[in-house]
Amino acid sequence: MQELHDAPLAPLTTFRLGGPATRLLTATTDAEVVEAVRAADDSGTPLLVIGGGSNLVIGDKGFDGTALRIATKGFVLDGTTLELAAGEVWTDAVTRSVEAGLAGLECLAGIPGSAGATPIQNVGAYGQEVSSTITEVVAYDRHTHETVTIPNSECAFSYRHSRFKAEPDRFVVLRVRFELEEAGGLSAPLKYPETAHAMGVQEGERVRAAAARETVLRLRAGKGMVLDPEDHDTWSAGSFFTNPILDREQFEAFLARVTDRLGPDVTPPAFPSGEGGTKTSAAWLIDRAGFTKGYGTGPARISTKHTLALTNRGAASTEDLLALAREVVAGVHEAFGVTLVNEPVTVGVAL
Repeated sequence: MQELHDAPLAPLTTFRLGGPATRLLTATTDAEVVEAVRAADDSGTPLLVIGGGSNLVIGDKGFDGTALRIATKGFVLDGTTLELAAGEVWTDAVTRSVEAGLAGLECLAGIPGSAGATPIQNVGAYGQEVSSTITEVVAYDRHTHETVTIPNSECAFSYRHSRFKAEPDRFVVLRVRFELEEAGGLSAPLKYPETAHAMGVQEGERVRAAAARETVLRLRAGKGMVLDPEDHDTWSAGSFFTNPILDREQFEAFLARVTDRLGPDVTPPAFPSGEGGTKTSAAWLIDRAGFTKGYGTGPARISTKHTLALTNRGAASTEDLLALAREVVAGVHEAFGVTLVNEPVTVGVAL
């Protein structure tokens, strides 16, 4: 297991931000992951687990403790059952599943990060979420000091949330198992209007899984959501804010604010979500509150391709990023009475 001291963490994040860790360990096997976690817990040392670093905002002062980078490998496909080691690059795993002719992950192409992070965030995009194909998660339980297998029914999946996110200091994901679909090379039924429109079909239809993957990659790239070291619009965490889910009373108050600000002919995006809930678009809120593409004059700005992405233009600090995030949150709340919630995990800082 590789060990470094006073190790830079910024290169391990897609934001390329954050100070150093007191110690950085890189684990390449499940046993090394468990060993490192146990040692930190036994000694009372603060522990930061890092996968692909695509959903992480680290403070400029860094992390006073042990950072553990999970770099395990393992792609095992048995019929339609797929098992991924936590350190597998997610977008590569999606590509391989599509090449194997299986459906269920094709619309999750291009999402940066590692496989182990997908159940934590219940990663989703373009009408698919990993919760619909995950069967179980193998994790180290820091409370019971044992490796456990947690079935989907006990993962408490919901929109961008899970049991693992709710209990961030308990479970360290080691492996994720999926059940995919053999559909003769076709995709799962398309559920997202933008994807279906881009492919010239109706929602609910199937297309070639490889074509669906390529279409999603093209759509994501157009929004700066596919990593490119030469493109500062991708020096981000992708969507920085989750789409707000409002109860009936909150939604009615929101509609009244929209009418007051934008006029009676403007209808905001609205989608049913749970019992009595309505999901609206964070990107729409940000744009209509006056924070358009490219907003900002400093080294941290809104992406020129998508209002939901906050970006490091190359010389930003974490405080620069947070100042922009706070400005957006305050502006949206003032305009519409809705409080945006950050999607990335923050370390040593908070909005």
